[in-house]
Amino acid sequence: MGFARYLAKRAITMFGVLMATLLITVALVGSNMDTILKQSVAVEVRTAITNDKHIIIDFPSPEALEKYIQDQIKQREIVLGLDKPWYTPQRLGLAMYRILTLDFGHAKFLTSDTGSSDVKDIILEKMPRTILLFTTATVIISIIGILVGAIASSKVNSKIDKITSAFAVISSSFPVWWVGLLMIFLFAFVYPIFPARATPTVPVTDPGYYLSLLYHMSLPLITLVLIGFGSWSYLVRNFLVGVLQEDFIMAKKAAGIDKKKILYSHALKNAAPPIITILALGLSGSLGGSIITEAVFDWPGMGRLYYEAIGVLDLPVIIGETYVLTAFFLVSIFLADILYGYFDPRVRRQ
Repeated sequence: MGFARYLAKRAITMFGVLMATLLITVALVGSNMDTILKQSVAVEVRTAITNDKHIIIDFPSPEALEKYIQDQIKQREIVLGLDKPWYTPQRLGLAMYRILTLDFGHAKFLTSDTGSSDVKDIILEKMPRTILLFTTATVIISIIGILVGAIASSKVNSKIDKITSAFAVISSSFPVWWVGLLMIFLFAFVYPIFPARATPTVPVTDPGYYLSLLYHMSLPLITLVLIGFGSWSYLVRNFLVGVLQEDFIMAKKAAGIDKKKILYSHALKNAAPPIITILALGLSGSLGGSIITEAVFDWPGMGRLYYEAIGVLDLPVIIGETYVLTAFFLVSIFLADILYGYFDPRVRRQ
């Protein structure tokens, strides 16, 4: 099949998976979704009425105003179908639509830095910081890993090959929270180069906030790179060792083509599909596993938000984060499929 048809097929599949995930999420939440939606409606109606001074002055007493607000809330609930059970088709469709449009209602306890309790505002505020940290770390890890792995694959059983394999085992053996605490102890207290907390002390409205954010990001970024590039190098090394044994590589060597050109132009290109797959899974996995990392370093991203939401059982935030992380995972897999099909035309014909 053509590349455009291949992309369309993968896009439809991913959208189907996303909708199935939404349906399962709504089914698991069940009656709790009723509470979230009704609370959201109550906040919206109450805010709209109390902010309108012309309506407030028309009521002789607070009791009359409150009765009017409750009547408006009930009418709004009826319009949205919230007077019916959550498992009816209308309610399921409404819940899926609201989640699909990032309308998760209002948080019970948590707020954004600007004071908003809207879950969408809270998540959209934290999301860029998580993407910044883990995407930067993944790019650096992949670049270092590919370069070191390529060198190790061209010198099998050499010192650099043995060091790469040993470092991959060692770095993968330690949990990120333990290495993170060690890095904080060394570089924030013993040698005070970086701050212990990754949350900037300046307010978001300060012009120097983003420079401060990058500076505070240094220590968690170094930790993630230190832990991740060893295993990446080992994976790339193993992929390339297999490719370098192929007949077409032997033919190019026999033809006298430069070894570096063979390694980086031919072998690495043929090893690209599995490397891209691991890269996409690594990126989505790092975003999903950001809870512990961000909690240890106090990085103001989605991971720490998830940790705080679980601690206070803020269900709207938990549901919103779960959906967003699932969407991230599906998008990364979709991008991996696109790149896989681009580098390996055989996949498009399946």
